[in-house]
Amino acid sequence: MQRRTFVKNTGLLAAAVGASGPAVLAGAEPKAKNKLPKWKGFNLLDFFVPNPSAGRRATQEEELKWIRDWGFDFVRIPMAYPVYVKFDRSRNITPEEIYQIDERGVERIDKLVHMAHKAGLHVSLNLHRAPGYCINAGFHEPYNLWMDQAAQDAFNFHWAMWAKRYKNVSSDKISFDLLNEPSMRADMNDQHSKHSSVPGDVYRKVAKAAAEAIRRENPKHLVIADGNDGGSSVVPSLTDLDIAQSCRGYHPGIISHYKAPWANKDPENLPIPKWPGQVGDKYLSRAMLETFYQPWIELVNKGVGVHCGECGCWNKTPHDVFLAWFGDVLDILSSNGIGFALWEFIGDFGILDSKRADVAYEDWHGHKLDRKLLTLLQKY
Repeated sequence: MQRRTFVKNTGLLAAAVGASGPAVLAGAEPKAKNKLPKWKGFNLLDFFVPNPSAGRRATQEEELKWIRDWGFDFVRIPMAYPVYVKFDRSRNITPEEIYQIDERGVERIDKLVHMAHKAGLHVSLNLHRAPGYCINAGFHEPYNLWMDQAAQDAFNFHWAMWAKRYKNVSSDKISFDLLNEPSMRADMNDQHSKHSSVPGDVYRKVAKAAAEAIRRENPKHLVIADGNDGGSSVVPSLTDLDIAQSCRGYHPGIISHYKAPWANKDPENLPIPKWPGQVGDKYLSRAMLETFYQPWIELVNKGVGVHCGECGCWNKTPHDVFLAWFGDVLDILSSNGIGFALWEFIGDFGILDSKRADVAYEDWHGHKLDRKLLTLLQKY
Protein backbone atom coordinates (compact mmCIF):
# COMPACT_ATOMS: atom_id res chain seq x y z
CA MET A 1 0.00 0.00 0.00
CA GLN A 2 1.48 3.31 -1.10
CA ARG A 3 1.24 6.54 0.88
CA ARG A 4 -2.05 8.31 0.10
CA THR A 5 -2.03 11.42 2.16
CA PHE A 6 -1.07 14.31 -0.05
CA VAL A 7 -3.37 17.29 -0.34
CA LYS A 8 -2.81 19.86 -3.06
CA ASN A 9 -2.82 23.19 -1.30
CA THR A 10 -2.35 25.49 -4.25
CA GLY A 11 -3.34 28.62 -2.38
CA LEU A 12 -0.56 28.18 0.14
CA LEU A 13 1.88 27.24 -2.58
CA ALA A 14 1.13 30.34 -4.61
CA ALA A 15 1.68 32.49 -1.57
CA ALA A 16 4.96 30.89 -0.71
CA VAL A 17 6.92 30.48 -3.93
CA GLY A 18 8.85 33.72 -4.01
CA ALA A 19 12.57 33.13 -3.90
CA SER A 20 12.92 36.43 -2.07
CA GLY A 21 10.27 35.61 0.55
CA PRO A 22 10.04 37.66 3.72
CA ALA A 23 12.59 37.33 6.46
CA VAL A 24 10.70 35.13 8.88
CA LEU A 25 11.21 33.51 12.22
CA ALA A 26 12.43 30.18 10.87
CA GLY A 27 16.08 30.74 11.62
CA ALA A 28 15.65 32.38 15.00
CA GLU A 29 14.98 31.10 18.48
CA PRO A 30 11.24 31.06 19.18
CA LYS A 31 9.92 33.57 21.71
CA ALA A 32 8.32 30.74 23.67
CA LYS A 33 9.46 27.20 24.33
CA ASN A 34 7.36 24.61 22.52
CA LYS A 35 4.86 23.11 24.95
CA LEU A 36 5.37 19.73 23.27
CA PRO A 37 8.66 17.85 23.58
CA LYS A 38 10.89 17.91 20.53
CA TRP A 39 10.08 14.27 19.76
CA LYS A 40 11.63 12.69 16.72
CA GLY A 41 10.80 9.32 15.26
CA PHE A 42 8.64 7.45 12.80
CA ASN A 43 5.15 6.46 11.75
CA LEU A 44 4.46 2.72 12.09
CA LEU A 45 1.89 1.52 9.55
CA ASP A 46 0.78 -1.80 11.06
CA PHE A 47 -2.87 -0.65 11.33
CA PHE A 48 -2.98 1.97 8.59
CA VAL A 49 -5.38 0.22 6.16
CA PRO A 50 -9.00 -0.76 6.95
CA ASN A 51 -8.64 -4.45 6.17
CA PRO A 52 -6.45 -6.24 8.75
CA SER A 53 -5.73 -9.03 6.26
CA ALA A 54 -4.39 -6.65 3.61
CA GLY A 55 -0.79 -7.59 4.32
CA ARG A 56 0.63 -4.76 6.40
CA ARG A 57 3.67 -6.17 8.13
CA ALA A 58 3.83 -6.21 11.92
CA THR A 59 6.54 -4.12 13.55
CA GLN A 60 8.99 -6.34 15.41
CA GLU A 61 10.31 -5.66 18.91
CA GLU A 62 13.89 -5.52 17.68
CA GLU A 63 12.93 -2.79 15.20
CA LEU A 64 11.68 -0.60 18.04
CA LYS A 65 15.03 -1.13 19.74
CA TRP A 66 16.78 0.03 16.57
CA ILE A 67 14.67 3.20 16.65
CA ARG A 68 15.67 3.82 20.26
CA ASP A 69 19.34 2.96 19.75
CA TRP A 70 19.56 5.29 16.76
CA GLY A 71 18.55 8.15 19.06
CA PHE A 72 14.81 8.48 18.40
CA ASP A 73 12.10 8.68 21.06
CA PHE A 74 8.73 8.75 19.29
CA VAL A 75 6.40 6.61 17.18
CA ARG A 76 3.05 7.59 15.72
CA ILE A 77 0.56 4.79 15.06
CA PRO A 78 -2.02 5.80 12.42
CA MET A 79 -5.05 3.51 12.81
CA ALA A 80 -7.98 2.77 10.55
CA TYR A 81 -10.86 2.07 12.94
CA PRO A 82 -12.22 -0.87 10.85
CA VAL A 83 -9.06 -2.79 11.84
CA TYR A 84 -10.46 -3.23 15.34
CA VAL A 85 -14.22 -3.40 14.60
CA LYS A 86 -16.33 -6.52 13.92
CA PHE A 87 -18.58 -6.31 10.86
CA ASP A 88 -19.49 -8.18 7.68
CA ARG A 89 -16.68 -7.22 5.31
CA SER A 90 -18.58 -8.48 2.26
CA ARG A 91 -20.64 -5.25 2.33
CA ASN A 92 -20.38 -1.65 3.50
CA ILE A 93 -20.16 -1.05 7.25
CA THR A 94 -23.28 0.24 9.01
CA PRO A 95 -23.42 2.94 11.72
CA GLU A 96 -24.39 0.30 14.27
CA GLU A 97 -21.40 -1.90 13.46
CA ILE A 98 -18.95 0.95 14.09
CA TYR A 99 -19.62 0.40 17.81
CA GLN A 100 -18.80 -3.33 17.67
CA ILE A 101 -15.26 -3.33 19.03
CA ASP A 102 -13.18 -6.40 18.17
CA GLU A 103 -11.12 -7.08 21.28
CA ARG A 104 -8.59 -9.12 19.33
CA GLY A 105 -7.95 -6.17 17.03
CA VAL A 106 -7.54 -3.83 19.98
CA GLU A 107 -5.15 -6.24 21.64
CA ARG A 108 -2.93 -6.27 18.54
CA ILE A 109 -2.64 -2.50 18.81
CA ASP A 110 -2.04 -2.81 22.56
CA LYS A 111 0.83 -5.18 21.85
CA LEU A 112 2.59 -2.65 19.62
CA VAL A 113 2.01 0.16 22.13
CA HIS A 114 3.44 -1.92 24.96
CA MET A 115 6.51 -2.94 22.91
CA ALA A 116 7.16 0.71 22.05
CA HIS A 117 6.85 1.70 25.70
CA LYS A 118 9.23 -1.10 26.64
CA ALA A 119 11.74 0.45 24.23
CA GLY A 120 11.29 3.83 25.91
CA LEU A 121 9.38 5.45 23.03
CA HIS A 122 6.50 7.89 23.29
CA VAL A 123 3.45 6.59 21.41
CA SER A 124 1.01 8.86 19.58
CA LEU A 125 -2.22 7.02 18.71
CA ASN A 126 -3.92 8.53 15.67
CA LEU A 127 -7.22 7.81 13.94
CA HIS A 128 -6.08 7.83 10.34
CA ARG A 129 -9.55 6.69 9.39
CA ALA A 130 -12.25 7.86 11.78
CA PRO A 131 -15.99 7.19 11.61
CA GLY A 132 -17.15 9.39 8.74
CA TYR A 133 -13.82 10.65 7.44
CA CYS A 134 -10.49 9.70 5.92
CA ILE A 135 -8.12 11.59 3.64
CA ASN A 136 -7.88 8.32 1.66
CA ALA A 137 -10.46 6.79 -0.61
CA GLY A 138 -11.01 3.03 -0.59
CA PHE A 139 -13.57 2.40 2.18
CA HIS A 140 -17.21 3.44 2.20
CA GLU A 141 -18.23 5.48 5.24
CA PRO A 142 -21.92 5.48 6.24
CA TYR A 143 -21.93 9.19 7.16
CA ASN A 144 -19.84 12.37 7.25
CA LEU A 145 -17.87 13.30 10.36
CA TRP A 146 -18.19 17.04 9.73
CA MET A 147 -21.92 17.05 9.00
CA ASP A 148 -23.52 14.24 10.97
CA GLN A 149 -23.91 14.10 14.74
CA ALA A 150 -24.10 10.30 14.58
CA ALA A 151 -20.58 10.21 13.13
CA GLN A 152 -19.31 12.61 15.81
CA ASP A 153 -20.88 10.47 18.53
CA ALA A 154 -19.10 7.41 17.17
CA PHE A 155 -15.84 9.38 16.93
CA ASN A 156 -16.14 10.31 20.60
CA PHE A 157 -16.99 6.72 21.52
CA HIS A 158 -13.80 5.42 19.91
CA TRP A 159 -11.61 8.02 21.58
CA ALA A 160 -13.22 7.38 24.94
CA MET A 161 -12.45 3.69 24.50
CA TRP A 162 -8.76 4.34 23.79
CA ALA A 163 -8.49 6.92 26.57
CA LYS A 164 -9.97 4.49 29.09
CA ARG A 165 -7.65 1.76 27.92
CA TYR A 166 -4.63 3.95 28.70
CA LYS A 167 -6.23 5.80 31.60
CA ASN A 168 -3.29 5.19 33.91
CA VAL A 169 -0.52 5.81 31.36
CA SER A 170 1.39 9.09 31.70
CA SER A 171 1.22 11.74 28.99
CA ASP A 172 5.00 11.37 28.87
CA LYS A 173 4.36 7.97 27.28
CA ILE A 174 1.15 8.37 25.25
CA SER A 175 -0.76 11.04 23.34
CA PHE A 176 -3.96 11.02 21.30
CA ASP A 177 -3.81 12.51 17.77
CA LEU A 178 -7.50 12.97 17.00
CA LEU A 179 -7.78 12.80 13.22
CA ASN A 180 -5.33 12.45 10.38
CA GLU A 181 -5.25 15.35 7.94
CA PRO A 182 -8.74 16.87 8.11
CA SER A 183 -10.30 18.46 5.05
CA MET A 184 -13.65 18.67 3.30
CA ARG A 185 -13.83 16.14 0.50
CA ALA A 186 -16.21 16.70 -2.42
CA ASP A 187 -16.35 12.94 -2.99
CA MET A 188 -15.11 10.62 -0.24
CA ASN A 189 -14.64 7.79 -2.74
CA ASP A 190 -12.56 9.74 -5.26
CA GLN A 191 -8.89 10.15 -4.31
CA HIS A 192 -8.55 13.13 -6.63
CA SER A 193 -11.76 14.89 -5.64
CA LYS A 194 -11.49 18.52 -4.62
CA HIS A 195 -10.47 19.28 -1.04
CA SER A 196 -11.30 22.39 0.94
CA SER A 197 -10.83 23.64 4.48
CA VAL A 198 -12.99 22.37 7.30
CA PRO A 199 -14.89 25.43 8.63
CA GLY A 200 -13.21 26.53 11.85
CA ASP A 201 -16.33 26.31 13.96
CA VAL A 202 -17.03 22.79 12.72
CA TYR A 203 -13.49 21.60 13.42
CA ARG A 204 -13.65 23.18 16.86
CA LYS A 205 -16.89 21.39 17.71
CA VAL A 206 -15.54 18.00 16.62
CA ALA A 207 -12.12 18.38 18.26
CA LYS A 208 -13.47 19.85 21.51
CA ALA A 209 -16.00 17.04 22.00
CA ALA A 210 -13.41 14.33 21.30
CA ALA A 211 -10.88 15.94 23.66
CA GLU A 212 -13.55 16.12 26.37
CA ALA A 213 -14.38 12.43 25.85
CA ILE A 214 -10.69 11.59 26.25
CA ARG A 215 -10.20 13.74 29.33
CA ARG A 216 -13.23 12.36 31.11
CA GLU A 217 -11.09 9.24 31.47
CA ASN A 218 -7.96 11.15 32.50
CA PRO A 219 -7.89 14.96 32.65
CA LYS A 220 -4.14 14.91 32.07
CA HIS A 221 -4.29 13.03 28.76
CA LEU A 222 -2.37 14.80 25.98
CA VAL A 223 -4.48 15.63 22.90
CA ILE A 224 -3.20 16.70 19.47
CA ALA A 225 -5.16 17.94 16.45
CA ASP A 226 -3.78 17.83 12.92
CA GLY A 227 -3.70 21.07 10.95
CA ASN A 228 -6.52 21.94 8.57
CA ASP A 229 -6.24 21.48 4.80
CA GLY A 230 -4.75 18.02 5.17
CA GLY A 231 -2.38 19.05 7.95
CA SER A 232 -1.02 22.13 6.18
CA SER A 233 -2.72 24.98 7.99
CA VAL A 234 -2.79 26.17 11.60
CA VAL A 235 -6.28 25.93 13.15
CA PRO A 236 -6.97 29.29 14.88
CA SER A 237 -10.32 28.08 16.26
CA LEU A 238 -8.50 25.57 18.49
CA THR A 239 -5.80 27.78 19.98
CA ASP A 240 -7.70 28.61 23.18
CA LEU A 241 -8.28 24.91 23.89
CA ASP A 242 -5.72 22.72 25.62
CA ILE A 243 -5.00 20.91 22.36
CA ALA A 244 -1.63 20.80 20.59
CA GLN A 245 -1.44 20.92 16.78
CA SER A 246 0.39 18.81 14.22
CA CYS A 247 1.82 20.10 10.94
CA ARG A 248 3.24 18.27 7.92
CA GLY A 249 6.59 18.08 6.15
CA TYR A 250 5.48 17.50 2.56
CA HIS A 251 5.69 21.01 1.10
CA PRO A 252 6.04 21.43 -1.85
CA GLY A 253 4.36 18.33 -3.24
CA ILE A 254 6.42 18.36 -6.44
CA ILE A 255 9.35 17.34 -4.22
CA SER A 256 7.70 15.08 -1.65
CA HIS A 257 5.23 13.31 -3.95
CA TYR A 258 7.03 13.38 -7.28
CA LYS A 259 5.33 10.87 -9.62
CA ALA A 260 3.10 9.54 -6.85
CA PRO A 261 -0.03 8.34 -8.68
CA TRP A 262 -2.38 9.10 -5.75
CA ALA A 263 -1.18 12.72 -5.61
CA ASN A 264 -0.96 13.54 -9.32
CA LYS A 265 -3.47 13.00 -12.11
CA ASP A 266 -0.66 12.84 -14.69
CA PRO A 267 2.35 11.56 -12.72
CA GLU A 268 4.51 10.76 -15.74
CA ASN A 269 4.52 14.29 -17.15
CA LEU A 270 5.93 16.34 -14.32
CA PRO A 271 8.94 18.67 -14.33
CA ILE A 272 12.03 17.10 -12.78
CA PRO A 273 12.40 18.30 -9.19
CA LYS A 274 15.35 20.41 -8.05
CA TRP A 275 16.26 21.95 -4.70
CA PRO A 276 16.78 24.81 -4.87
CA GLY A 277 15.86 25.63 -8.44
CA GLN A 278 13.28 26.43 -11.07
CA VAL A 279 10.70 23.65 -11.37
CA GLY A 280 8.03 24.37 -13.95
CA ASP A 281 6.76 27.88 -13.33
CA LYS A 282 7.95 28.07 -9.71
CA TYR A 283 11.30 28.67 -8.06
CA LEU A 284 11.68 26.28 -5.14
CA SER A 285 13.85 27.41 -2.24
CA ARG A 286 14.31 27.49 1.50
CA ALA A 287 12.56 30.87 1.50
CA MET A 288 9.30 29.26 0.43
CA LEU A 289 9.62 26.78 3.31
CA GLU A 290 10.24 29.59 5.78
CA THR A 291 7.07 31.28 4.57
CA PHE A 292 5.12 28.03 4.76
CA TYR A 293 6.17 27.26 8.34
CA GLN A 294 5.93 30.81 9.69
CA PRO A 295 2.34 30.36 10.97
CA TRP A 296 3.41 27.22 12.83
CA ILE A 297 6.35 28.98 14.43
CA GLU A 298 4.05 31.79 15.47
CA LEU A 299 1.73 29.18 16.99
CA VAL A 300 4.61 27.95 19.17
CA ASN A 301 5.23 31.54 20.21
CA LYS A 302 1.59 31.83 21.26
CA GLY A 303 2.06 28.94 23.66
CA VAL A 304 0.44 26.15 21.64
CA GLY A 305 2.34 22.87 21.37
CA VAL A 306 3.39 21.95 17.82
CA HIS A 307 4.79 18.74 16.35
CA CYS A 308 5.27 17.59 12.75
CA GLY A 309 3.38 14.30 12.76
CA GLU A 310 4.38 13.30 9.23
CA CYS A 311 7.17 14.24 6.85
CA GLY A 312 9.24 12.67 4.14
CA CYS A 313 9.44 11.94 0.46
CA TRP A 314 8.30 9.18 -1.90
CA ASN A 315 10.98 7.11 -3.56
CA LYS A 316 10.83 8.58 -7.09
CA THR A 317 12.37 11.94 -6.17
CA PRO A 318 16.12 11.95 -6.89
CA HIS A 319 17.86 11.13 -3.62
CA ASP A 320 20.18 14.13 -3.60
CA VAL A 321 17.24 16.47 -4.22
CA PHE A 322 15.25 14.78 -1.45
CA LEU A 323 18.08 15.12 1.08
CA ALA A 324 18.78 18.76 0.19
CA TRP A 325 15.10 19.70 0.54
CA PHE A 326 14.54 17.58 3.65
CA GLY A 327 17.58 19.04 5.35
CA ASP A 328 16.00 22.49 5.04
CA VAL A 329 12.63 21.21 6.32
CA LEU A 330 14.20 19.58 9.37
CA ASP A 331 16.46 22.55 10.09
CA ILE A 332 13.53 24.99 10.09
CA LEU A 333 11.43 22.73 12.32
CA SER A 334 14.22 21.80 14.69
CA SER A 335 15.61 25.31 15.09
CA ASN A 336 12.17 26.33 16.33
CA GLY A 337 11.82 23.46 18.78
CA ILE A 338 9.43 21.42 16.62
CA GLY A 339 9.98 17.65 16.50
CA PHE A 340 9.05 15.34 13.63
CA ALA A 341 8.03 11.82 12.63
CA LEU A 342 9.10 10.39 9.28
CA TRP A 343 6.45 8.67 7.20
CA GLU A 344 7.46 5.83 7.48
CA PHE A 345 10.04 3.51 9.14
CA ILE A 346 10.08 0.57 6.72
CA GLY A 347 8.75 1.10 3.20
CA ASP A 348 8.75 3.47 0.24
CA PHE A 349 9.16 6.64 2.37
CA GLY A 350 11.31 4.99 5.03
CA ILE A 351 14.91 4.59 6.06
CA LEU A 352 14.63 0.83 5.48
CA ASP A 353 13.60 -0.90 2.23
CA SER A 354 12.54 2.24 0.40
CA LYS A 355 13.27 0.75 -3.05
CA ARG A 356 14.97 3.88 -4.34
CA ALA A 357 16.88 3.31 -7.57
CA ASP A 358 19.70 5.75 -6.77
CA VAL A 359 20.78 4.76 -3.24
CA ALA A 360 23.78 2.65 -2.23
CA TYR A 361 22.00 0.74 0.52
CA GLU A 362 23.72 -0.74 3.54
CA ASP A 363 22.68 -4.21 4.68
CA TRP A 364 20.97 -4.04 8.08
CA HIS A 365 19.80 -7.37 9.50
CA GLY A 366 18.29 -8.37 6.18
CA HIS A 367 16.92 -4.90 5.42
CA LYS A 368 18.31 -2.24 3.10
CA LEU A 369 19.28 0.82 5.13
CA ASP A 370 19.44 4.31 3.66
CA ARG A 371 22.36 5.43 5.79
CA LYS A 372 22.46 8.97 4.38
CA LEU A 373 18.83 9.55 5.34
CA LEU A 374 19.37 8.07 8.79
CA THR A 375 22.39 10.33 9.35
CA LEU A 376 20.37 13.37 8.31
CA LEU A 377 17.56 12.50 10.72
CA GLN A 378 20.02 11.92 13.54
CA LYS A 379 21.55 15.36 12.96
CA TYR A 380 18.36 16.99 14.27
